[in-house]
Amino acid sequence: MIRRIRRAQWSRPIRAEPPLALTRRRFLATGLAGAAGLLSLGGYSVAVEPRLRLNVTRNDLALAAWPADRPPLRIAFLADLHAVEPWMPMSRVEEIVAETNALGADVILLLGDYMSNIHPRSRRIGPKEIAGALAGLKAPLGVHGVLGNHDYMGRGDPRPVTSAFEAAGIDMLLNRAVKIEVDGHRFWLSGTESMHAIPGASPARHGRHDLAAALAGIDDDLPVVHMAHEPYLFRKVPKRVMLTLSGHTHGGQIGIPGVGRLVGMRGPTRNPWIRGHYEVDGRHLVVSSGLGMSNVPIRFLVPPEINLVEIRSAAAA
Repeated sequence: MIRRIRRAQWSRPIRAEPPLALTRRRFLATGLAGAAGLLSLGGYSVAVEPRLRLNVTRNDLALAAWPADRPPLRIAFLADLHAVEPWMPMSRVEEIVAETNALGADVILLLGDYMSNIHPRSRRIGPKEIAGALAGLKAPLGVHGVLGNHDYMGRGDPRPVTSAFEAAGIDMLLNRAVKIEVDGHRFWLSGTESMHAIPGASPARHGRHDLAAALAGIDDDLPVVHMAHEPYLFRKVPKRVMLTLSGHTHGGQIGIPGVGRLVGMRGPTRNPWIRGHYEVDGRHLVVSSGLGMSNVPIRFLVPPEINLVEIRSAAAA
């Protein structure tokens, strides 16, 4: 059956509304509303997101390199702490330590940039104070770390940071690897120094990273997890490495709806790996958005995160 649509027998004329007059009162009200919105967003990006939010970002990875007869490996890792008053005070660091311990990870890894470059109206926090707080991290397979580009003090000298961290019981893997064999877990953990270790040097010379040296001591076929502060080292990581973990990008630190994340830390070459899990030619990388801030004390739509990666065998998945 075809239904007919009856046309209306009459219609009410549409009255055109007069344009709104831009009066002085309306101008002031609009300006005040806009200013209030900007202040609200500014307050959120300075005080709320970086200081009050703390996400746990989980990645469950089924990897062919992890043996089927081994229990899953749970890795908690922290990146880009950038401790400095008042933006990342020691009370906030202690909160992050407690939250990380509560995850019950097998091993805890630290991906560098413990120091900060935010100076105006701030109080610098020294390596010993930071290391003292991070000494509270506990995991059955230990706490291990590498350095970030902000951790090379005094014309690229890493010793103030490394000595403080080693004294706090944190194993610093600077272009070397260590075999871990505890509680049924058997794997290699390696780490490289920063690709931007010497401020002001030419791009061809400022890195202290040595991937070949870091992997040179690996003499068997056990799985390898590698720590590299800057994710663009991933281009050179061989397939022999099961998983690479990185930070440095802050996930862009500032996200603009419709535009994307304003990533200003891409290094000498454009970095396509900003945040999350990536697989390239069978190689795996996880990049953290980090915890602190660099250059400007703002985080917007890129909240601080603790990363928890669980590795299991692809054969058992």
